[in-house]
Amino acid sequence: QVQLVESGGGLVQAGGSLRLSCAASGRTFSRYNMGWFGQAPGKEREFVAAIIWSGDRTYYADSVKGRFTISRDNAKNTVYLQMNSLKPEDTAVYYCAASESMLVRSPRPYDYWGQGTQVTVSS
Repeated sequence: QVQLVESGGGLVQAGGSLRLSCAASGRTFSRYNMGWFGQAPGKEREFVAAIIWSGDRTYYADSVKGRFTISRDNAKNTVYLQMNSLKPEDTAVYYCAASESMLVRSPRPYDYWGQGTQVTVSS
């Protein structure tokens, strides 16, 4: 069982930065691939970024490549999402999730989800 708690969301102007954190409970965090998903009002939850259990490989949605960076610290049971050059279209609730599957771009294989943190980017 893994419990996930996101933090770091907020209101920021376009071009600004935010760093999201996702703290995991349990001693098995390092076995999970971790993902970040965003859900805007009236839209489905969409893949943003993912990192495999070892941290050696990362994946990004085309819309965030070059602007967002996912990282993890297995010693601290935490995964991060550094968000730079934010755009109004990045506005969403951001969720972190944990999965043992390598199908990291789809939300379906993820077993555990956090409660989400709101990111609002003003123009």
